[in-house]
Amino acid sequence: MKKAPSVFIIFLTVFIDLMGFGVVVPMLPLYTRDFGAHGIVIGLIFSAYSIMQFIFSPIWGKFSDRIGRRPVLLMSTAAACTSYIIFALASGMANTTLALALIILSRVLAGICGGNIAVAQAYIADITPAEKRSKMMGMIGMAIGLGFVFGPGIGAFSLSTMGLPGPGWIAAVLSGCNFILAFSILPESRKPGSEQARQRPHLDQWIHTLTRPKVGMLIIVFFLATFCFSCFEVTLSLLVSDNFHLEIVNAGKTAGYLIVFVGLVGALFQGGATGRLVKKLGEPKLILTSLFLTGIAMIIVPFMQGAPQLSWSILFRSEGWPWIKLIIALCVLAIGSNLARPPIFGMISNLTSADEQGATIGVAQGSGSMARILGPIFATGLYSIKFLPHGIANSLQSLSSAFARPGIIPYVTCGIIAMLTGILAVLRLSRSSLPASRPAETTTAP
Repeated sequence: MKKAPSVFIIFLTVFIDLMGFGVVVPMLPLYTRDFGAHGIVIGLIFSAYSIMQFIFSPIWGKFSDRIGRRPVLLMSTAAACTSYIIFALASGMANTTLALALIILSRVLAGICGGNIAVAQAYIADITPAEKRSKMMGMIGMAIGLGFVFGPGIGAFSLSTMGLPGPGWIAAVLSGCNFILAFSILPESRKPGSEQARQRPHLDQWIHTLTRPKVGMLIIVFFLATFCFSCFEVTLSLLVSDNFHLEIVNAGKTAGYLIVFVGLVGALFQGGATGRLVKKLGEPKLILTSLFLTGIAMIIVPFMQGAPQLSWSILFRSEGWPWIKLIIALCVLAIGSNLARPPIFGMISNLTSADEQGATIGVAQGSGSMARILGPIFATGLYSIKFLPHGIANSLQSLSSAFARPGIIPYVTCGIIAMLTGILAVLRLSRSSLPASRPAETTTAP
């Protein structure tokens, strides 16, 4: 009996794929530093995944138009499994130079495979009527989000039970199971009349979109918000290790659980409060609120420091106060960072004519991809800088001492960027934003 294409199957495929990715993410900066990488090199290794995903996403899409969605999804899933096996083997090596080289290779290969998200979206387009397509595409976004939430927690658990190679092996097992699942029950969706996989917008579309004052402003806001959050993601494990004096296993485990916490708080608040806040504040003021919360939290987080390992019992003792303050700051960061996206994309949609929705959203998503490439490079390049200008350092000794910690410069910089972006957004958008009932802004594409 021929298998019928199913949205649920592709949802599972994407979810397991992204969960495998999320397993290794919190540990990657710690691993690379432990194997001898420093500063901007850590950021480049972290960004290798996003760089390769950005390059290969349209390539996989075109390839799936030629040979079908199923073969491409199977090939990319099998290659992802291989990348995590390489990562696991490298994690346990005594030769740090070889280990670092293999970790770089694994991230490059994983990024190449990560471009298959475009193929998953094309699969959904093949099997879904046009009027239901946006809703079904939202399920792909949900699968990605859930993978990022649960993956770090699984990675943290495997690190504490299996040691340094644990996250890599767990990610490899997840990808292997994903391949078996897809091979067994995922049918081909492409038919002779199917649409082609969506391609990345060309340069002229970028110029056309960014030169529209309102939409261009919203895309810049989304870029900067994503940039700031990616700086947090890449440095959290390093910051926990340095400020709370934890060795690599405990630091990676703790960072993994904290990222799960941030993801869950953000998802719960976004799902339960966004609609009401949009009605009460309007999109521009909600964007300002979200970016101010993000900025305040980013500035506070690197100043939290203590000694004991995080545990439930320590939170009820005086030694746990630094952890409680960090958790509160991360809760604010989670709420702020997750409140920004819905009003930004809601306004972009309202301000864009129907025939340009896909291209405009593509530009916005492309700007987010660029932010996830540049943010980690920026944050790790400045992470170890521990100085103030000489004159300020001499006159403000206590401030100089406070800033003589790793992570202060990128976090404070990102906090200021977030708040200034929020102010600029509310000033530019409040006086020109359209009510929901007004027609979308119309433009003529070049």
